[in-house]
Amino acid sequence: MKKLLTFFAFLLLIPVALPAQAQNVGTAASAHPEATKAGFEILQAGGSAADAAMAMMLALTVVEPQSSGIGGGGFLLHHDGKRGWIETIDGREIAPSSARADRFLDKDGKPEGFRASVPGGKSVGVPGNMRLMEMAHRKWGKLPWAKLFEPAIRLAEEGYAVSNPQADWMERLAPIWANFPDMQALYWREGAPATPGTKITNPELGKLLRDLQAGGADTFYSGETAAAISAAVANAPANQAVITAEDLAGYSAKLRPAVCSTYRAYKICGMGPPSSGATTVQQILGMLERFDMSALGPDNARSWHLISEAMRLAYADREKYLADRDFVSVPVAGLIDRAYLTRRSKLISARTARGSYLAGNPPGATPRTAAISSEVAGTTHFTAVDGDGNIANMTSTVEGPFGSQLLARGMVLNNELTDFTFAPEKNGAPVANRVEPGKRPLSSMSPTIVYDANDQPVLALGSAGGKRIIMHVTKTLIGVIDYGLTLEQAMALPNIYFRRDKVLIERDSDLVKLQDAIGAFGHEVDTSGLPSKLAGAQKTGRGWVGAVDPRSIGEAVSELP
Repeated sequence: MKKLLTFFAFLLLIPVALPAQAQNVGTAASAHPEATKAGFEILQAGGSAADAAMAMMLALTVVEPQSSGIGGGGFLLHHDGKRGWIETIDGREIAPSSARADRFLDKDGKPEGFRASVPGGKSVGVPGNMRLMEMAHRKWGKLPWAKLFEPAIRLAEEGYAVSNPQADWMERLAPIWANFPDMQALYWREGAPATPGTKITNPELGKLLRDLQAGGADTFYSGETAAAISAAVANAPANQAVITAEDLAGYSAKLRPAVCSTYRAYKICGMGPPSSGATTVQQILGMLERFDMSALGPDNARSWHLISEAMRLAYADREKYLADRDFVSVPVAGLIDRAYLTRRSKLISARTARGSYLAGNPPGATPRTAAISSEVAGTTHFTAVDGDGNIANMTSTVEGPFGSQLLARGMVLNNELTDFTFAPEKNGAPVANRVEPGKRPLSSMSPTIVYDANDQPVLALGSAGGKRIIMHVTKTLIGVIDYGLTLEQAMALPNIYFRRDKVLIERDSDLVKLQDAIGAFGHEVDTSGLPSKLAGAQKTGRGWVGAVDPRSIGEAVSELP
C-alpha cells in the first residue's frame, strides 16, 4: 500500500490490538497530502493533536474546497491521553432565521428537486467550523492560535496544484458554473475548468485567513466576513436567500456527550445527534454481534449478506428517529440498547434476505414518521495523534461538491440545508429532520474512536461519502475487529450500500465475484462506484500509525520514537 511515510524506516511496524508502551512523536492523516503536511508541521512544532487537526481543517479549506472548509461545519471527537476522557464538539451548520418548513417546497407544496435546490443561497447554513476551532483550541490547544494558520495561508497565497479529484468535480460542475462567475474566476483557466496540476492561488482567501489569524473566530461571525456571507447568499445567481448578521453572530459550537457502546471486547464511541453516525454504526455492529463474523471472513458471501441485513434495519431506524436533538426527542439510548438490538438482530436470518426493512420501536421513542433525507458526498476526514496520546478525530464538510457553488472572501459556502428532509410532514405527522430556524440538519458523518478491553484507545477513523459514510466506517471496524486486518487493509475492503430495494456492491472490487452468491440469499444486487475517503490511525506495537483509503489521494505521516 502507498502513502505511509515514516521517519524511521528501519522500524518494523506490526499492528496489534493491544496498546504499546512507546508513544508516537506524532501522527497525521487526511485525504489530501498538503493537509497532512500542515498537520504534521504543527505536531513537529510542539502542537497538540487538536492544534494539528485544526491546521488540517484550515489547509483543506484551500486545497480541497470541493469537500470541506471554514465555510462549512464538522464534528470533532477528542480523546485526552492523560485523563482518558472523550469529548465531542458539534460544529454543524444551522438554519438561519429565514428558514421555514416550506423552504424546499414548490408552489404546489411538493418537495423540490434536490439538484435545483443546491446551487445558490437557499441551501446555505450558518457555518460552524470556526467556532468549533475556537472551542477546540481553547480546551486542548498548546501553540498560539496564529501559528495554526501558517500552512493554510502559505497554500492560499503561494498556491497549490489542482488534484485529480478536484479537477474531476470542476469538470462535472462546468454546466452549473456557467452561471457562477466567481467560481469561474477562481477555478477556471482560459474558459474551462483547471486541469490536474494547475497552480491555484487564492489571495482573497489568504486575506481572510490572515484576518482570522489576527482577530480570532469573532472576525468570522461579524464585520466584513459576516457581511460577505450575507451578501453572497442574498445576491446569489440562483435561489437567493437571507442570512442576517444576527444569524451569524448568534452561532455557537456545542459540547455534546459521546455516544458509546460495546462490540465484542471493544468500546465504540462516536458523535451523537445531529449526527446519525454513532447510533447507526453501533446498531449495525450490535445486530451482527451474535454472528461469528471472524469465522465467516471477508471472502464469504454470507458475511456480506449479514452486513446488508443489519445495514437495512439500522438505516430504517435512522430515517425515522434521527435529527437535531435540541429540537426533536431522539431515543439515543434506546437505539443502542442491547435488548432492543437483540430483538432487531432476531429479524436477521443467516440463510435468506428479509426483504422488508421497517423501523423498530426502541425504548424511549415517541410516535414519528419516517422520511428519506438527502446527503451527498462532499466531505472529508482527518486524524491527529500527538506524543501525549491525545487524539483529535474530525469529519468536516461543505455537503455537496463545492457546496452551494458560492464564494465569500474566497471560501466556498456550504449547502448544508439540503441535508434537511424537504417534506416537513408525511402521512399527516411531522418529519423529525424538517427545516426549522436555528436547527442543525441531520448528518451521517461518523468520526469514531475505538477502545480496547482495558479502555485504551486503539483506533480512530472516519470517512467521506454522504449517507454511505456510516457503511465505510462500519465495514472498516469489522475488518479490524473481526477479520484481524490492519486499519489500512480494512479500509481497502470493498464498500457496500443500498438503494431502494437493491444492495449495492463496489464496482471493480473483489465483491463482484461474490455478486451471484450474495444474490442467492434473496437480494437484488447491483454494482456501483461507492467511492470513499477513509482516514485514521491505529495503535501498533511501535505506537500510533496513520492510514488512508487507497481510493483517495490522501496521505498519512507517522514519526515513531
